[in-house]
Amino acid sequence: MLKEERQQEILEILNAEHKVIASDLSKRLGVSEDTIRRDLKELDIQGLVKRVHSGALRLGPPVEDFSTRQNISSEVKINLALKALEYIKDDMVLLIDGGTTNLHLVNQMPLTLNATIITNSPPIAMALSNHKNIEVIMIGGTLFKESMVNLGIDTVETLNTMRADLYIMGIYKIDPHIGISVPSITEALVKRKMVSISTEVLGMVTSNKLDTISNHIVCPSNHLTYLITEHVHPEIKGLYANQGIIVMD
Repeated sequence: MLKEERQQEILEILNAEHKVIASDLSKRLGVSEDTIRRDLKELDIQGLVKRVHSGALRLGPPVEDFSTRQNISSEVKINLALKALEYIKDDMVLLIDGGTTNLHLVNQMPLTLNATIITNSPPIAMALSNHKNIEVIMIGGTLFKESMVNLGIDTVETLNTMRADLYIMGIYKIDPHIGISVPSITEALVKRKMVSISTEVLGMVTSNKLDTISNHIVCPSNHLTYLITEHVHPEIKGLYANQGIIVMD
């Protein structure tokens, strides 16, 4: 098998199984572990996989700006949002950060909902302008244009004075062993603070984000109370359910 063929096979296995172990690939492909490690290093340099100790993980969706992501998998995101509505009740204090799936959720909220919503996302605050029974508290900071959220020390200091019944976290990447992660350390710090001030945490995740990692860890995945995703393999679902997370797919 040529190197290019072998690396393509690795990518196909990774796409199907979400993670690979070098020793296992060595046996399956009939080459040495050193060869597999070199393959994984090359694939990592090309931006096709994320190397970890003993193997590699899927990279998941590429980093794209907010306006581009709005039109990706919109039907799937709406379905996730409709499932999440079951956990939102009148008189709750909701904390909602950025993300296109979170924006779809806000757009699906009934106009009769009575709630207080805290957000650091200008698009979400604007989407709530027609909800007369929702008090919107906008958290300031420096606008991170890629995700369209306010971040920084001012954001964290404001969050220190607040409590929420439910935090609806925009999830960039999640792995059951490594946790929830994002590309920006500042965004990781703000999300971590949001987790700490909330009684429960809910995340809506499209399947291409499962078992993927980014550069900065927000928190372990078991900090989630609810994980709402698409139909996934029972084994993958079990990895999260075994951590005490309520998984809906």
